[in-house]
Amino acid sequence: MTRFFTRERFGRPQFLAGALLLAFLAQAAWLVHSELRASTNPGAAEQVRLAAGWRQLHGGGIAGAPFPDPPGSLPIEVSQTDAYDTQHSPLLSLVTAAPLLVWPQRLLDANASPYWRWLPRLPFLACGVALGASLWYVARRLCGNSGGFLALTLYCFSPSMIQASAVWHTEPEILAAWGSFGAIFTAIAVAHTLYAPREVILWNWRRIVLLGVSLAIAIGSQFSMIVVVPLALAFLLYLAPIRRGAAFTIWTVACLLGLAILFATYFFQPHTFSGGMQHASFWGATWRSFTVLAVYRQVALQLLRACPALALLLPVAFATYIAWPRTRYFGNTAPLLIGLLFTILGMAHPHVAGAGFLLASIPFILIFVSGILADLMETPFRQLVTACVWALLAAYILWSILALAQIPRG
Repeated sequence: MTRFFTRERFGRPQFLAGALLLAFLAQAAWLVHSELRASTNPGAAEQVRLAAGWRQLHGGGIAGAPFPDPPGSLPIEVSQTDAYDTQHSPLLSLVTAAPLLVWPQRLLDANASPYWRWLPRLPFLACGVALGASLWYVARRLCGNSGGFLALTLYCFSPSMIQASAVWHTEPEILAAWGSFGAIFTAIAVAHTLYAPREVILWNWRRIVLLGVSLAIAIGSQFSMIVVVPLALAFLLYLAPIRRGAAFTIWTVACLLGLAILFATYFFQPHTFSGGMQHASFWGATWRSFTVLAVYRQVALQLLRACPALALLLPVAFATYIAWPRTRYFGNTAPLLIGLLFTILGMAHPHVAGAGFLLASIPFILIFVSGILADLMETPFRQLVTACVWALLAAYILWSILALAQIPRG
């Protein structure tokens, strides 16, 4: 116990990061509170998830495989011919409905809705905080304290991340974003441990489990996030070229574990699982979107809405990355490539999955920007760069809080 509570694990940086995450949680909770005050009934999409998850938890059929309701009343991501959810496994429905098990069933009515309607939002609020903590941990390891706090501050006051965590008039894409982020950086972490002179499979079992769970969360939340599976393998093979056999074995074990977890969301029913996989849209991209100028404009607006400070920081980061060879190392390049890939996939998926890819790209872009700025802070212009960055962050935080305060209650 003494070795666990050390200054390295619980020092000043950790407490400052915790304070930022509490600010993030408070903003998301405010959005939830505002929505629940405004309406006594869940939105249509949330009602579908709640009903399907509640039905599955009580033995009434697997959520979305298929839905028992008439096709006309189902969301756009559900096949209108046979009522299968083509974009999601039962994971989202189960996560949404599971907290209601702690609430007496007889009190699940409109009169008590201001209380029990908090419960379906709690898992997503926790997921938003967990993604922020993961982002800070990774950015701090890659870019130092300055880069870590830059990335976390940009994240904690991001309107899109706050909205996604609160599931405020949006789909719960935060789960897919967290799973994809965890899968990519866990694969990178596993690859770096392969250089240690140990029995890699046994020694890495915790990271293998974490990789498998991350893959299951990402794909279970959005089937098209299956792209993280080959991406994880690519990073493993690239970063451990002398131990590719071990890397491939670890990736295989993690994939099998992820598949088992995904099978578990179907309550281990082989026939239903097979039907769900046959109807799943693992790709669904259309390259026609790249010929439409309005798509580029909409994607740019979505990225700027996710973090308005990127309007200034992203061009500076790109220009620095191109002009200064010192910044073109793996810690900056990897998140840049993943962020660009997810943005492209967001453009290629014009419907439900596109929003998930765009949201998932934000943490990677924030790490890239923070890494470049951390490098600039080590130049002779350190004081000027630091002053400009923190002044911009102060304005960004003030803008975010003022915008949040304008949201009406009730």
